Parts: sequence; structure tokens; C-alpha cells
Amino acid sequence: MYSKLQYISQGNTADEQLLNISEVLDAGCDWIQLRFKNASETDLKNVAGKVKLLCENYGAALIINDHVELVKEIDADGVHLGLDDMSVAQARSILGNTKIIGGTANTIDHVLKRVEEKCDYIGLGPFRFTSTKEKLSPVLGVEGFEKIMNELRKKDIIIPVYAIGGIILDDLPRGGPFGESIMDTGVYGIAVSGIIANNLDKRNIIEQLNNSLYANS
Repeated sequence: MYSKLQYISQGNTADEQLLNISEVLDAGCDWIQLRFKNASETDLKNVAGKVKLLCENYGAALIINDHVELVKEIDADGVHLGLDDMSVAQARSILGNTKIIGGTANTIDHVLKRVEEKCDYIGLGPFRFTSTKEKLSPVLGVEGFEKIMNELRKKDIIIPVYAIGGIILDDLPRGGPFGESIMDTGVYGIAVSGIIANNLDKRNIIEQLNNSLYANS
């Protein structure tokens, strides 16, 4: 089954991307989503090829944000598609049935559309404000997640949903200091970036995140 913790890569340059990803892999993360916005085609291909080798060495999954053809070219594990990216059907026709295809969602209508498109997992958010992503969709918070996840349960829809957007460690334990845990809503896992990339002790934060994510599984 999929890892409950996804790391979405950060870095404005190829060197920053590679350093962050290698440190995160070395610290124990086993699911990398390569997100390298505004990179040149050459830089993106170069980084993706190197990250593919790194992930193979660590036994980690590699998902590439947006670039379906690049997934096929380097034989990555899958692609993550934004709401304005290529359709899931078109990506599936290019990649076949063995690759993972994830999709972004912000509303219940988006989620149902992704389910209909036969996405393998959904990245739902943002949970709260985050500066990591430009053009942020409306913030959902715990209440928004509860409503969407309850709708899925009513419809007997089962699909891995990852919470994304500004998530911190205190959002995960049940009975935590900020009220109900994001995990109480029924999400499968989380996709995070800054909480790992900006932490000097990446091994410790990844262990803490995993301990919370798998505590009641």
C-alpha cells in the first residue's frame, strides 16, 4: 500500500532540489513527489534523472508533478496532476495501468470528479494557508475535511486521500492542542513540504510524523 507520508520537494535551483531530496531520503522518507516549478526543461530532466536513481537506491517511490511524458521517459512510479493539468484519462493512455496517477482536489465536486476519472489517490487541500504554493485554493481546515470525507463515506467511496497544505506535527495526534486531529477526519495520509525541508533534524521530524500517522493504523 502507499506510504502515508509524501514529501513534496522544495528548491529554486537544481542543486537545492537535489540536496533537499537526498537529505529527506537519507532521513527515512520513502515517497518523493518531485515538484520543480519554473525550471527549464533541461534542469527538470537532469534533476528527475538523478532523483530517479536516488529513489531506486533508497527503495522509495518517485512521483513527478505535472510532467506525464517525463514520467514515461525516466520510468518514474507515477505522476501528480493539478486541476488545470492534463486529464487523468489522457495521462493513463500515455502511462498505462501500472503507473500511479494522483490528482489535486479542493472541493467535494473535485474529489468526485477525481474518483470518476479513476485517480489512484487524491491530494486534498489546502488544510491551512501555506506560502509553498502560489495561487492557493480556499482553505478547508478540519471542518472542510470532515464534510468532504463524510460525503465520501455516505457514498461508500474508498480512495486514499492525502491532506495537504500547511500541516504541522500538532495537527496529527488525536486530542492534540489544536482540537480535532486531521487524521480523525478519515484521510489516509499527508503530503508535506516545508515542515520537512525547513527542519534541521529531518530524521527526527520524519520519525515523529510517521509515528503519528501510523499510530492507529
